[in-house]
Amino acid sequence: MTEPALTHVSPAISSAVERLMRRVEDFPSAGVQFCDLTPVLADADGFDAVVAGLIAGHEIGSVDYVAGLDARGFLLAGAAAVRLHTGILAIRKAGKLPPPVHSRSYELEYGAATLELPADGLDLSGKRVLVVDDVLATGGTLTAAVGLLEDCGAIVAGLSVVLEVPGLGGRDRLAGTPLACLTVA
Repeated sequence: MTEPALTHVSPAISSAVERLMRRVEDFPSAGVQFCDLTPVLADADGFDAVVAGLIAGHEIGSVDYVAGLDARGFLLAGAAAVRLHTGILAIRKAGKLPPPVHSRSYELEYGAATLELPADGLDLSGKRVLVVDDVLATGGTLTAAVGLLEDCGAIVAGLSVVLEVPGLGGRDRLAGTPLACLTVA
């Protein structure tokens, strides 16, 4: 198993996340520890530090879109897209978009899910996309997002997550795709 590599980390980010994050045992099912970053995002300084860390290494013009994963990833991607002067892609859970859609199904540590993007009105061919999300655990969601974007012709320029839960194999599943993690659970 690959050890987590903290990329683009500052002590301010790690401190803010650790100080503000709420940990909930056995949610959404027994044996799963849910790391709730909502309090971090609600803190102006914590949110600012997290967004700066997520886009570190990416300059204006280096990506065409920032993609956020339903639902907390939307908040992060929106702020990152504004800073990078790009559009935002909302990668949605199944059933939230009218057809036609591109979709990719995957397994979670506590079930299964499907991600979707519109199949009409959005041409991603050759577009460089930075994907952001809150937590990397097993890597199922991010792996599905990468596959979905690539199926649509996009080039995934990198992945940025706030928090990595080590020991669940997520980093290994994403080998070969640039991954920035701000802190470890």
